[in-house]
This record gives sequence, C-alpha cells and structure tokens, in this order.
Amino acid sequence: MDGIQSILKFLTNQKNVIGYSFMALLTVGGERLFSLVAFRCPCSTENLTYGLVFLFAPAWVLLIIGYFLNTRMWRLFTGCCVNPRKIFPKGNSCHFFYVFGQITLNALVAPVMWLSVALLNGTFYECAMSGTKNPNFLDMICKDKSTECRQELHKVACGKTTMPSTDTHELKLSLQAQSQILGWCMISMTAFFSLLTTCYVRCRSKISHLQMKFWKTYADQEKEQFDKTFQEYAARLSERNLKCFFENKRPDAFPMPTFEAWEAASELYSFNRTQQHYSTLHRVVEAGQETVNQDTETALDFVDNQAAVV
Repeated sequence: MDGIQSILKFLTNQKNVIGYSFMALLTVGGERLFSLVAFRCPCSTENLTYGLVFLFAPAWVLLIIGYFLNTRMWRLFTGCCVNPRKIFPKGNSCHFFYVFGQITLNALVAPVMWLSVALLNGTFYECAMSGTKNPNFLDMICKDKSTECRQELHKVACGKTTMPSTDTHELKLSLQAQSQILGWCMISMTAFFSLLTTCYVRCRSKISHLQMKFWKTYADQEKEQFDKTFQEYAARLSERNLKCFFENKRPDAFPMPTFEAWEAASELYSFNRTQQHYSTLHRVVEAGQETVNQDTETALDFVDNQAAVV
C-alpha cells in the first residue's frame, strides 16, 4: 500500500513532465499519421503551398487550441468588454501584456513541438522546398547537378525525374538534411529561450525557494478543494431547489458569495510583497467584501501559472 502511495505521489509531483511527455508522444504520432495517411505531395508547381500548409496549419490549430484550453485566458478576458479596467487596471496597464505573454508562451508549447517533429521528419519541408522558384536556392541546391535539376526539382519528392538516380537521391537527402538542421536549431533555440526566461524569473523573484515551493503546494491544494467545494455546493443548491419545487414550499436561505466577491475571486493573482496572500481567493477572504487596492508586481505571477516548476 505504501508503495502504491509513493508511486501516486511521484506521479503527482511530476505531472508537468508527464503532461509534456504525453503531448510530445501525441505530436509525434499525429505527425506520422499525417505523413502516412493524409499527405500526398502533388509534385507540381503547387508543392510550395501544399508543403507549407501541412507544416504550419496544424501548428496554427494547436496554438488556437492552446489558447482555448488555458484557464488563465478566460479568467483574463471574461467580462473585459463590460469592464475594460479588468485587463487594464489603473496604474498598471502593462500587466495585461505581461499575463497575455505568459499565456502565449504556454500555448506555443504544442505548436513548437509539431514544427520540430515535422522538420526532423523532413517530409513536408522536402515537398515545399522542391517547389520553390527562388533563384538563389536553386543555384545552391542544383550546384554540380544535371541541367534538368531546375526544371524537374518539383518531381524529386516523388522520384519521377529524368535525372540520374544518384542526383535525385542526393537532392532528396539534401532537402531532408536542411529540414533536420532547421528542426534541431528550433529545438536548441527553444530550450535556450526557456532556460533564459526561467533564470530571469527566478532571479527577479522576491521570495525564497522554499516559500515558492509552499506557494505552489498551496495553489494545487486550493484548486483541488475548490473543485470539490463547487461540486458540493452545487449539489446542495440543486437538491434544495428540486425539493422546494416538488413540495411546493418556499426555500430556506442559502448562503452564497456576492457578485462582487465572485468578480474579485475571478481575477488573476499578482504578487504583493506587503501582504502574504497565496492566491486571489486568499486575498478576498482576508479582505472580506472590500475592494482590494494592491501594488501589483508583475515580476512574479506564480499562483495562476500552474506550468511553473519548483
């Protein structure tokens, strides 16, 4: 029993790593499925458009899905048309761009994975670049090749050229090598940028490593308890209403947060050095129903950023 609990605890602590690993496996599987089932290079003048669509369209769709699935996105934008001050608070209008930048970085994980895997495979890039008419690229790729190279480069992906088989094979290998180089460059730059931004955020942190670890633990526990309490109160309220409806009697009073409390608890949290609050809910509970005026510091926006790793 202790062994099972230890395994569950380990999996819970490593949920971000497991989640990204699962996303990577889905990306690899999706790319292979697209390549084998849906992708058919036309080997014509449409190669460039066709290849680029298969390379970038799924990445764009994954980016949109990333925005849709990010809860911080909807906490930020819900009600913003009615109350623009929600996303552009007085005295700190830049906070919106900071939070939206964090949301965008999280949403970019899946598209970057797709582009990296697709470039490492090389199928889409090979088809796209074989249809290019750029003279500089043609001079480079067709150097020391037969004279038919420029006219029949778009047929290389299908292997239907009249060029010697060695030239066709070398062209395919060259295009695939270029694609893989771009893929590894993207992976390297993404890893370096992630390390750089993580180091910058940690260097700008106003709290210690142990307090940040406690903060994340609290945020996870609060979210878990919040979901349970939602279910419990919704069940109790629906039970009361149904009972009163069928028994035809007036309902008893049911304590609920005010509209102002709901609005305040729905805001994205920002760190404040003068008050040791660990979430927006914590701040609202401590302050009661009063409006909280806080000196927002955008250097650390940890509680709502569940992707942070301690």
